[in-house]
Amino acid sequence: MPSDQRERLHVAVLIPCYNEEQAIGAVVRDFRAALGDATIYVYDNASSDRTGEVAREAGAIVRFEPIRGKGNVVRRMFADVDADVYVLVDGDDTYEAAAAPQLVERLLTDGLDLVTAVRMAEHGEAYRFGHRFGNLLLTGVVAQLFGDRFSDMLSGYKVFSRRFVKTFPTLAGGFEIETELTVHALELRMLLAEVPTKYRDRPQGSTSKLNTFRDGFKILWTILTLVREERPLPFFATIFVLLMSFSIGVALPLFFVYLETGLVPRFPTAILASATTVLAFLSLVCGLVLQTVTRGRQEVKRLHYLAYGPPPKPIAGPESDT
Repeated sequence: MPSDQRERLHVAVLIPCYNEEQAIGAVVRDFRAALGDATIYVYDNASSDRTGEVAREAGAIVRFEPIRGKGNVVRRMFADVDADVYVLVDGDDTYEAAAAPQLVERLLTDGLDLVTAVRMAEHGEAYRFGHRFGNLLLTGVVAQLFGDRFSDMLSGYKVFSRRFVKTFPTLAGGFEIETELTVHALELRMLLAEVPTKYRDRPQGSTSKLNTFRDGFKILWTILTLVREERPLPFFATIFVLLMSFSIGVALPLFFVYLETGLVPRFPTAILASATTVLAFLSLVCGLVLQTVTRGRQEVKRLHYLAYGPPPKPIAGPESDT
């Protein structure tokens, strides 16, 4: 990208941090070297070490978010910072800062709203098996439910357009934020891409804040919640099928006895079957009503997204004018 175009674009690097004293200085310095014209923001999420001080000494603008959780930090960053392009990256020094210009260039050249850095581990220990397996599993679930356009949904290194950031209704409080970002892009059918980047070990003395099982279950619960909110008809239709199957299974023996004797034995069982059938149809009606509500909400989100206009295009080089 020509230097004059880069100067006119405001690129913001957003780094959420919690107890990353050992890593944050290198992260800030590396991104300053890679994106010299960018403004680097470090949001200290109530760290108990010198994360904020080290980041400030390295040249970052440091702000504080007292409510713990990555989702809470991202919500604050997206609300506070105005820019044309946003680079979101974890503060653990595992992602390749040198790839940032390529990610930004890809976003601008192709007019995208989201570019995800797909993690390519330099060796097996950098990307633990539990995290890798969980990522593949959860990414696969989202692909089946919302669309197969991501291979590394939980990557913490992403580049966004302004209209993505300013139309994203952040609700998650923790690491579930990555799932929300993914579903937001898929639901609005945004233009997106993935770029392979190097992924390395944390620096010595730095520890991961992600708990494989606890946060994995939280992410899975977030996926189910988003299915209920964004795909209400399939969600409640599934409940309808399950309840009707149970009701029919309970009622069939009673029905055959009634045909033979004209009597209804086990009257409480008959009441249970009737009540379950009523619940099944109530679930189906809820799905139909909520599907209409969800469609209207998606249309409003789409119009709000379009109101921001597309990402700025790079100025063509001299060779393009001939």
